[in-house]
Amino acid sequence: MPGAAVNETLSQYSDWSYTTATAIYVLALVFFLIEQSFGAKGRRAAERTRERARELVGAGGPGTTETVTPPAETPADRAARGRAERIGRMGAALTVLGVLLHLAALMLRGLATHRVPWGNMYEYIMAVTFIAVVTWLVVIRKFPARHLSGFLLLPVVILMFVGGTMLYTVAAPVQPALQSYWLIIHVSAAAASSGIFLVPGVASILYLIRTAHERNPKRFARFGSRLPAADVLDRIAYRTTVFAFPLFTFGVLCGAVWAEAAWGRFWGWDPKETTAFIAWVVYAAYLHSRATAARRGTRAAVINTLGFAVTVFNLFFVNLVTTGLHSYAGVG
Repeated sequence: MPGAAVNETLSQYSDWSYTTATAIYVLALVFFLIEQSFGAKGRRAAERTRERARELVGAGGPGTTETVTPPAETPADRAARGRAERIGRMGAALTVLGVLLHLAALMLRGLATHRVPWGNMYEYIMAVTFIAVVTWLVVIRKFPARHLSGFLLLPVVILMFVGGTMLYTVAAPVQPALQSYWLIIHVSAAAASSGIFLVPGVASILYLIRTAHERNPKRFARFGSRLPAADVLDRIAYRTTVFAFPLFTFGVLCGAVWAEAAWGRFWGWDPKETTAFIAWVVYAAYLHSRATAARRGTRAAVINTLGFAVTVFNLFFVNLVTTGLHSYAGVG
């Protein structure tokens, strides 16, 4: 219903839900940072306990038959880990609440404008960040990485702040060029894949920090030791990229079909098209590197980080600075 009037009441509720979700994400971010701090103390205490156990075993000598009992975890260590666990669960609960409000903001925006709620940059960022947080909630159910949630929520909060302030657009019908069913298919695939790509981007950056710390413990001494094993970060990055890449490919192909219908050609080297193609090549190179034993690890993580950088570049610089056939889909 492109010509239908905008429901101002639902639009206002959408804005309130968006603002409240952002505030809740900020609060959850604080909780996760506290968990990271307390959890790091608990992990360091556990490591000291294991080190004392190894020293006792070594002191017994190779020929000893005496059973060596490792030192028990101290009450202070258990208390630190318990606090971290409680605070982390509270952060996760707040994140779920934020996601529900985030979803409400999207749905109310769509109902207010009688169209899908990703017709401009403000709405697109709203959709991308929603998908990113939902993806991360799935990840932390599969991997022991909840204490890393702050590193995912930080870019989400920044994006939502930028979207809600500098890129905010009053609810309105989309321009005639966007009044097509391809807006539902093409842009939804692009937004979903971009949101998912945020997770492996963060995971790959943390992987590089972790491996740098493992090679030289003095580098990132405090931060690197608080991260999970490099293998866990590598699997998070790989599995989420494997899920997002086919969706991204589908979005690029749908964009080509829409371009042919709207502009009479499948490809025209528009800045948006060109940058999306570069991102596709980079992510394809990452998956190839990850599948090749000789190029796994740091090389693959660097390529994945580069793909994430290209995606962010495409989201902001190409949309807001360059001029092309996609310019009408910028801020307004």
